[in-house]
Amino acid sequence: MTACPSPPRRYLALWLPFLPTDRLARRAAGSGGAPADEPLVLTAQVKGALRIHASNRAALALGLAPGLALADARARVPGLIARDHEPDEDAALLARFAEAADRWTPLVALDPPHGLVLDVTGCAHLFGGEAGLRDDVLKRFRTGGFSIRACLAGTPDAAKALARFGRVAIVPTGGEAAAVRPLPIAALRLEEVERAALSLAGLKRIGDLADIASAPLAARFGEELSSRLRRVLGRDDIRITPLRPPPAVRVEKRFAEPIAHQEAIESALGELASRAAALLEETGRGGRRFEAGFFRTDGAVRRIAVETGRPSRDVRAVLRLFRERLDALADPLDPGFGFDIVRLAVPTVEPLGQTQPGLDGKAVEEDELSDLVDRLAARFGAERVLRFSAADTHDPARASRLAPAPAVSRREAARPEQEAGEPPLRPLQLFEPPQPIETLAEAPDGPPLRFRWRRALHRVVHAEGPERIAGEWWRAPNQPTRDYYRVEDDEGRRFWLYRAGLYERETARPRWYLHGLFA
Repeated sequence: MTACPSPPRRYLALWLPFLPTDRLARRAAGSGGAPADEPLVLTAQVKGALRIHASNRAALALGLAPGLALADARARVPGLIARDHEPDEDAALLARFAEAADRWTPLVALDPPHGLVLDVTGCAHLFGGEAGLRDDVLKRFRTGGFSIRACLAGTPDAAKALARFGRVAIVPTGGEAAAVRPLPIAALRLEEVERAALSLAGLKRIGDLADIASAPLAARFGEELSSRLRRVLGRDDIRITPLRPPPAVRVEKRFAEPIAHQEAIESALGELASRAAALLEETGRGGRRFEAGFFRTDGAVRRIAVETGRPSRDVRAVLRLFRERLDALADPLDPGFGFDIVRLAVPTVEPLGQTQPGLDGKAVEEDELSDLVDRLAARFGAERVLRFSAADTHDPARASRLAPAPAVSRREAARPEQEAGEPPLRPLQLFEPPQPIETLAEAPDGPPLRFRWRRALHRVVHAEGPERIAGEWWRAPNQPTRDYYRVEDDEGRRFWLYRAGLYERETARPRWYLHGLFA
């Protein structure tokens, strides 16, 4: 049997030509400021002079284009409103738009400074076709008060060029070359020097370049121009790099009537968790991280994530974690006018087989402990519930570290086995850095008889060692060798000491340190 060919890629490019001024107009409308139809420019310092960086539609109609000095602009329009350009605010708003665009497809990429590119392959049928998808995007942005242009094509570069410079809304598959031929060479987004060189050569439109063989074109103007031309003509498809990698499992529910009540939200989450668990079971996997996305009708998006200490597809356990997380939110989930999409994604998965408890019941105990850790992390935050993670190294200072408990797998948390009844080989937690002590020993290379730590004198009654540990030469080539001793004082307290440097081989006066305490 021959495999079914994958559908051709489809990309939707969005361009917001007045993003900076629309953002300020929306802010002013909310605070009772100047009306949106007044000329407005944003200025930036360029070589010691204030120049226009962005203009709204009314200012452009008066000839106040970017690059014009602010003094010249005010000479033409005395009552001109000028504000400082805020690129960070524009970038943050574009990032929020990219977050909200997840309602149409999980594959969203930024096209700064004022654009987005969406890979909508296989998504158009959810909106009644490509035209319905594009119309829904335009409607939501325009309702929010933002001017927007959009084009759907077979490559991201063709879609971006047509969104900015063309009048085509939807390019049929394979029609990119014909659609972009009338566009100016500015659609290739070249540097000013390259555009000037092409213009001097009489090449002003993409069609002029498309008629020239690629080899002579690359020889004269460089391979970068040929590469961009191929992408805009639809001959090369350089896939977008999405802001959020697609999750392993993703299920969602759309509502004709938005929901706002807590019971309806929990019911939707329960249904989605059951569907996700069925998909995970089909592939023999369990989730380590579950992320619920709530899409409001006004475009706002809220995401709530929970993590588990082991792979899981237990619906009740996952829902319990979400309830703990929702109850502990400092900023409660605000439905506004309601959520019209609720989505559950599982971005992190691991193999999960059937659990068979042993006769000693330890598997059940471990599961109960993992459930407790997961609930604590959901309520107080993963960064506040820590667990020791073992590392494959002989250096005791790096043998374990504290990490958020849900991020530490059972294998990473495992510690070396020790015989029953024997004292531990290492303290659970070490001093960093080790604390210097004063010692008295019978021999320079023997264990201490007494030592002073924090002005208290300890008399050693039992000592075991030495355990010689050399430094990791690839990390610290000059680190002295350490001889470790487990000692017990006359009051029953146990310490882990070491002598730094081999006597008469590495140093004439070895120094002693306290590295840890045994419980």
